[in-house]
Amino acid sequence: MCTDILVDIFSKNRDVDQAKSMEKYMRHHFSFLGIKTPQRKILLRKFYDRSGILKESDLPLTFIKEAWALPEREYHYAVLSLLVRRPQWLKEEHLPLLEELIKTNAWWDSVDTLASNIIGPFLRGKPVLTEKAVDKWKIHDNMWLRRTAILHQLKYKQHTNEELLYQVILLNRTEKEFFIQKAIGWALREYSKTNPVSVKAFIESEQLAPLSVREGLKHLKRETVNKG
Repeated sequence: MCTDILVDIFSKNRDVDQAKSMEKYMRHHFSFLGIKTPQRKILLRKFYDRSGILKESDLPLTFIKEAWALPEREYHYAVLSLLVRRPQWLKEEHLPLLEELIKTNAWWDSVDTLASNIIGPFLRGKPVLTEKAVDKWKIHDNMWLRRTAILHQLKYKQHTNEELLYQVILLNRTEKEFFIQKAIGWALREYSKTNPVSVKAFIESEQLAPLSVREGLKHLKRETVNKG
Protein backbone atom coordinates (compact mmCIF):
# COMPACT_ATOMS: atom_id res chain seq x y z
CA MET A 1 0.00 0.00 0.00
CA CYS A 2 2.59 2.58 1.07
CA THR A 3 4.96 1.49 -1.67
CA ASP A 4 2.24 1.88 -4.30
CA ILE A 5 1.51 5.40 -3.08
CA LEU A 6 5.17 6.39 -3.26
CA VAL A 7 5.58 4.90 -6.74
CA ASP A 8 2.48 6.74 -7.92
CA ILE A 9 3.76 10.09 -6.62
CA PHE A 10 7.34 9.70 -7.80
CA SER A 11 6.61 8.17 -11.22
CA LYS A 12 4.33 11.08 -12.15
CA ASN A 13 7.30 13.43 -11.66
CA ARG A 14 9.84 11.57 -13.76
CA ASP A 15 12.26 13.74 -15.75
CA VAL A 16 14.08 11.66 -18.35
CA ASP A 17 16.72 14.26 -19.21
CA GLN A 18 17.50 14.96 -15.57
CA ALA A 19 17.64 11.22 -14.91
CA LYS A 20 20.38 10.81 -17.51
CA SER A 21 22.42 13.55 -15.86
CA MET A 22 21.99 12.01 -12.41
CA GLU A 23 22.88 8.54 -13.66
CA LYS A 24 26.05 9.91 -15.23
CA TYR A 25 27.04 11.65 -11.99
CA MET A 26 26.60 8.38 -10.10
CA ARG A 27 28.67 6.53 -12.71
CA HIS A 28 25.62 4.59 -13.90
CA HIS A 29 25.49 2.47 -10.77
CA PHE A 30 21.74 3.15 -10.49
CA SER A 31 18.71 4.12 -12.50
CA PHE A 32 17.09 7.44 -11.63
CA LEU A 33 13.68 9.00 -12.09
CA GLY A 34 15.29 12.41 -12.43
CA ILE A 35 13.83 13.95 -9.27
CA LYS A 36 16.18 16.48 -7.67
CA THR A 37 16.51 16.76 -3.90
CA PRO A 38 14.32 19.88 -3.37
CA GLN A 39 11.48 18.40 -5.39
CA ARG A 40 11.91 15.00 -3.75
CA LYS A 41 11.44 16.59 -0.33
CA ILE A 42 8.18 18.17 -1.48
CA LEU A 43 6.97 14.88 -2.94
CA LEU A 44 7.90 13.02 0.23
CA ARG A 45 5.68 15.35 2.24
CA LYS A 46 2.82 14.39 -0.08
CA PHE A 47 3.69 10.74 0.45
CA TYR A 48 3.70 11.14 4.23
CA ASP A 49 0.30 12.84 4.11
CA ARG A 50 -1.32 10.29 1.79
CA SER A 51 0.14 7.18 3.37
CA GLY A 52 0.09 8.21 7.03
CA ILE A 53 3.31 6.27 7.43
CA LEU A 54 4.78 8.69 9.96
CA LYS A 55 1.97 7.77 12.35
CA GLU A 56 3.15 4.16 12.52
CA SER A 57 4.37 3.14 15.97
CA ASP A 58 6.66 0.40 14.64
CA LEU A 59 9.14 0.17 11.80
CA PRO A 60 7.24 -0.28 8.49
CA LEU A 61 9.39 -3.21 7.48
CA THR A 62 7.41 -4.23 4.41
CA PHE A 63 7.59 -0.75 2.91
CA ILE A 64 11.31 -0.43 3.60
CA LYS A 65 12.10 -3.74 1.94
CA GLU A 66 9.83 -3.10 -1.04
CA ALA A 67 11.07 0.44 -1.67
CA TRP A 68 14.71 -0.59 -1.26
CA ALA A 69 14.19 -3.33 -3.85
CA LEU A 70 13.01 -0.86 -6.51
CA PRO A 71 15.63 0.01 -9.14
CA GLU A 72 15.43 3.81 -9.11
CA ARG A 73 17.70 5.54 -6.63
CA GLU A 74 15.08 8.04 -5.46
CA TYR A 75 13.18 5.22 -3.74
CA HIS A 76 16.29 4.33 -1.75
CA TYR A 77 16.64 7.97 -0.75
CA ALA A 78 13.01 7.91 0.39
CA VAL A 79 13.76 5.00 2.73
CA LEU A 80 16.77 6.81 4.17
CA SER A 81 14.78 10.02 4.69
CA LEU A 82 12.11 8.07 6.53
CA LEU A 83 14.62 6.38 8.84
CA VAL A 84 16.27 9.72 9.61
CA ARG A 85 12.87 11.19 10.53
CA ARG A 86 11.86 8.29 12.76
CA PRO A 87 14.95 7.09 14.69
CA GLN A 88 12.70 5.79 17.48
CA TRP A 89 11.54 2.99 15.19
CA LEU A 90 14.90 1.25 15.29
CA LYS A 91 15.51 -1.50 17.83
CA GLU A 92 18.35 -3.96 18.37
CA GLU A 93 16.42 -6.54 16.38
CA HIS A 94 16.74 -4.30 13.31
CA LEU A 95 20.54 -4.47 13.20
CA PRO A 96 20.50 -7.20 10.50
CA LEU A 97 18.18 -5.02 8.42
CA LEU A 98 20.53 -2.04 8.71
CA GLU A 99 23.43 -4.26 7.71
CA GLU A 100 21.48 -5.42 4.67
CA LEU A 101 20.74 -1.82 3.68
CA ILE A 102 24.45 -1.07 3.84
CA LYS A 103 25.37 -4.03 1.65
CA THR A 104 22.65 -3.77 -1.00
CA ASN A 105 22.36 -0.90 -3.47
CA ALA A 106 25.65 0.17 -1.91
CA TRP A 107 27.42 3.36 -2.90
CA TRP A 108 28.89 6.27 -0.96
CA ASP A 109 25.67 8.31 -0.93
CA SER A 110 23.49 5.71 0.78
CA VAL A 111 26.22 4.23 2.97
CA ASP A 112 27.35 7.59 4.34
CA THR A 113 23.78 8.58 5.20
CA LEU A 114 23.24 5.24 6.92
CA ALA A 115 26.55 5.45 8.78
CA SER A 116 26.42 8.99 10.14
CA ASN A 117 22.71 9.90 10.17
CA ILE A 118 20.99 6.61 10.98
CA ILE A 119 23.32 3.98 12.43
CA GLY A 120 25.46 6.47 14.34
CA PRO A 121 22.53 7.95 16.27
CA PHE A 122 21.05 4.46 16.71
CA LEU A 123 24.24 3.05 18.30
CA ARG A 124 25.10 6.10 20.39
CA GLY A 125 24.81 5.38 24.11
CA LYS A 126 24.58 1.63 23.46
CA PRO A 127 28.12 0.31 24.10
CA VAL A 128 27.19 -3.37 24.07
CA LEU A 129 25.28 -3.11 20.79
CA THR A 130 28.02 -0.93 19.30
CA GLU A 131 30.64 -3.53 20.16
CA LYS A 132 28.49 -6.27 18.66
CA ALA A 133 28.06 -4.39 15.39
CA VAL A 134 31.45 -2.73 14.98
CA ASP A 135 33.47 -5.79 15.98
CA LYS A 136 31.90 -7.56 13.02
CA TRP A 137 31.98 -4.70 10.55
CA LYS A 138 35.49 -3.40 11.16
CA ILE A 139 37.12 -6.49 9.61
CA HIS A 140 34.31 -7.58 7.29
CA ASP A 141 34.99 -8.58 3.69
CA ASN A 142 32.38 -6.06 2.62
CA MET A 143 34.10 -2.72 2.16
CA TRP A 144 30.94 -0.71 2.86
CA LEU A 145 30.49 -2.30 6.27
CA ARG A 146 34.07 -1.35 7.12
CA ARG A 147 33.42 2.21 5.93
CA THR A 148 30.38 2.29 8.21
CA ALA A 149 32.47 1.10 11.17
CA ILE A 150 34.86 3.98 10.51
CA LEU A 151 32.20 6.66 9.97
CA HIS A 152 29.43 5.81 12.42
CA GLN A 153 30.90 8.20 15.06
CA LEU A 154 31.26 11.05 12.58
CA LYS A 155 28.86 13.34 14.47
CA TYR A 156 29.64 12.21 18.02
CA LYS A 157 32.05 15.10 18.75
CA GLN A 158 32.96 15.02 22.47
CA HIS A 159 31.08 11.73 22.84
CA THR A 160 33.42 9.95 20.42
CA ASN A 161 34.87 6.68 21.67
CA GLU A 162 38.42 7.59 20.72
CA GLU A 163 39.84 4.17 21.49
CA LEU A 164 37.30 2.51 19.20
CA LEU A 165 37.81 5.07 16.43
CA TYR A 166 41.58 4.60 16.38
CA GLN A 167 41.28 0.83 16.67
CA VAL A 168 39.02 0.60 13.61
CA ILE A 169 41.30 2.94 11.67
CA LEU A 170 44.43 0.94 12.49
CA LEU A 171 42.75 -2.26 11.35
CA ASN A 172 42.03 -0.67 7.97
CA ARG A 173 44.96 1.68 7.41
CA THR A 174 46.71 -0.58 4.85
CA GLU A 175 43.56 -0.89 2.76
CA LYS A 176 44.16 0.28 -0.81
CA GLU A 177 40.48 1.00 -1.47
CA PHE A 178 39.83 4.71 -2.05
CA PHE A 179 36.58 4.72 -0.08
CA ILE A 180 38.30 3.31 3.00
CA GLN A 181 41.28 5.68 2.85
CA LYS A 182 38.92 8.62 2.35
CA ALA A 183 36.69 7.50 5.24
CA ILE A 184 39.67 7.31 7.59
CA GLY A 185 40.69 10.85 6.68
CA TRP A 186 37.14 12.13 6.99
CA ALA A 187 36.65 10.56 10.43
CA LEU A 188 39.94 12.01 11.66
CA ARG A 189 39.16 15.44 10.23
CA GLU A 190 35.81 15.57 12.02
CA TYR A 191 37.27 14.37 15.30
CA SER A 192 40.11 16.90 15.02
CA LYS A 193 37.48 19.62 15.48
CA THR A 194 36.88 18.18 18.96
CA ASN A 195 40.32 16.88 19.94
CA PRO A 196 42.98 18.35 17.62
CA VAL A 197 45.93 17.40 19.85
CA SER A 198 44.97 13.74 19.90
CA VAL A 199 44.33 13.54 16.16
CA LYS A 200 47.59 15.31 15.30
CA ALA A 201 49.54 12.94 17.55
CA PHE A 202 47.77 9.91 16.09
CA ILE A 203 48.47 10.91 12.50
CA GLU A 204 52.12 11.65 13.28
CA SER A 205 52.68 8.38 15.13
CA GLU A 206 50.87 5.99 12.79
CA GLN A 207 51.66 5.14 9.20
CA LEU A 208 48.48 6.05 7.36
CA ALA A 209 47.83 6.26 3.63
CA PRO A 210 48.73 9.66 2.13
CA LEU A 211 45.08 10.29 1.23
CA SER A 212 44.00 9.59 4.81
CA VAL A 213 46.68 11.92 6.17
CA ARG A 214 45.82 14.68 3.72
CA GLU A 215 42.12 14.49 4.54
CA GLY A 216 42.71 14.07 8.26
CA LEU A 217 44.86 17.20 8.51
CA LYS A 218 42.63 19.55 6.52
CA HIS A 219 40.92 21.17 9.51
CA LEU A 220 44.13 21.35 11.52
CA LYS A 221 45.92 23.09 8.66
CA ARG A 222 43.09 25.60 8.25
CA GLU A 223 43.23 26.35 11.97
CA THR A 224 46.99 26.90 11.74
CA VAL A 225 46.58 29.26 8.78
CA ASN A 226 43.81 31.21 10.53
CA LYS A 227 45.89 31.60 13.69
CA GLY A 228 48.91 32.64 11.66
